Amino acid sequence: MFVVVTLTTGRDRASMLRAIGRYFTPIVVNFAVVLATSAVSLAPGLPSPARGVAFGVIVLGGFFYAARSCAEIAKARRGEDPPHRSDFWCYGAAPTAIYVALGGVICAAFWGRTAWAPTAMAGLLLALLLLAIRNAWDLVTWIAPSRP
Repeated sequence: MFVVVTLTTGRDRASMLRAIGRYFTPIVVNFAVVLATSAVSLAPGLPSPARGVAFGVIVLGGFFYAARSCAEIAKARRGEDPPHRSDFWCYGAAPTAIYVALGGVICAAFWGRTAWAPTAMAGLLLALLLLAIRNAWDLVTWIAPSRP
């Protein structure tokens, strides 16, 4: 993300501020969710109810931000500078689906005490991490060739 920000120097400030809200921040939120969820998972001595609440708050925050990104990208499609067709799916819809699945896994883990829930949670977090990496790379490859 530092490379992406560096590549934006000298570009139109208004368009970069729109891009930050639409593309940069969702990537950072996804990275933060993976990091925070991993930290809560590994926190020693944290009681299960507190761990469940922390997971819920983290995932709910990520879900609302991903849903907001979907709405912003869908609204931008009608503007003068429409986003690429993959942006809606990779920056909005896929993270939203991952957050919904994470919420379901967390519910299954804490209320059903299922044995598969930690593995499913790890897989979903890995998917979110890989998607964030893909999106960061997408941003670099979009910004770098069009530098002023």
